[in-house]
Amino acid sequence: MADTGLQLRTRVNDDNTLTLWLEDTPVPQPGPDQVLIRVDAAPINPSDLALLFGPADMSTARSSGTPERPVITADIPPQAMRIVQARVGQALPAGNEGAGEVIAAGSSAAAQALLGKTVGVFGGEMFGQYRCVSAQACLVLNDNTTAEEGASCFVNPMTALGMVETLQLENHSALVHTAAASNLGQMLNRLCIADGIPLVNIVRKDEQAALLQAQDAKYVVNSEAGDFQQQLLAALDATDATLAFDAIGGGKLGSAILNSMEAVAARKMTEYNRYGSTTFKQLYIYGALDLGPTVLTRNFGFAWNIGGWLLPMFLQKVGMQKAGEMRTRVAAEIKTTFASHYTSKVSLAEALNPETIAAYNRRATGEKYLVLPQD
Repeated sequence: MADTGLQLRTRVNDDNTLTLWLEDTPVPQPGPDQVLIRVDAAPINPSDLALLFGPADMSTARSSGTPERPVITADIPPQAMRIVQARVGQALPAGNEGAGEVIAAGSSAAAQALLGKTVGVFGGEMFGQYRCVSAQACLVLNDNTTAEEGASCFVNPMTALGMVETLQLENHSALVHTAAASNLGQMLNRLCIADGIPLVNIVRKDEQAALLQAQDAKYVVNSEAGDFQQQLLAALDATDATLAFDAIGGGKLGSAILNSMEAVAARKMTEYNRYGSTTFKQLYIYGALDLGPTVLTRNFGFAWNIGGWLLPMFLQKVGMQKAGEMRTRVAAEIKTTFASHYTSKVSLAEALNPETIAAYNRRATGEKYLVLPQD
């Protein structure tokens, strides 16, 4: 086994720049309850980009170094430096999740039991060749599951399951999801079909609608279509969905969903109420594809709520037993319900190519990149 391994690092500098590079780091030795993983695959999720790039203007990215050890520098607008002042000078590793083989283990029985196993991990610092984590942090993949198949076994699958669990905990019967042609959206569609939950999928392009319809999605509406409002009202009328998860964040789409939910509920009222319907409507914002303001036009009565939704906070809320049940289901269905598909697979060095950065930083719906640290 090597003494060192490459790790992708990101640093905010005091001269209003961001630097990304690959650094040789010592291979850690596992403690009694830890395991050492050779990281074979790690996806680039939208949640990784905030740490990787911060508020830097990546259109200014320029490359130096060598093809094997590239260094990327990008400018940070002066007014944005205050947001990241606390991380100036810190060389931070990145990568929320990944998978690989356990190649060394501590002395505890739990750690030793994982030796030689292929595991998935949601532990940060996965854009590197080696990662040391606690045995409890590992999800053992089935023997016929590869690291590439299991690399995205936490963020998207657990988020999709968390959305369905939230629906059940809060007594909703159907849900709405935006940016629905994403890897997560396709996963959620399969999950809702399997569990018999009506799902309204909102997309932005006809080809995205066609993609979901080919996967047996029943309710798909295009927010850019001229008759979007009519499409949405019809889907909500058919499903009575009162829970929405919004990956967009900014703009008017969240407001349009709440207003349409209220319009459907109001039509079904038997008595007039000047405060609107008593049907409770919940909008959760869990993404930030649009960094602009969230604009609300309040025509949705008073029985509503808007909040943020984040997977780690949800898992903390439901507890270890429920989280364990969710993880067990993910492992069992990683090739079906929770399968991920990748636009491209890149090495650590290729992940720091300016053209590649521009591609995965677009956050385009349906596009997903997988890093192969051993390549």
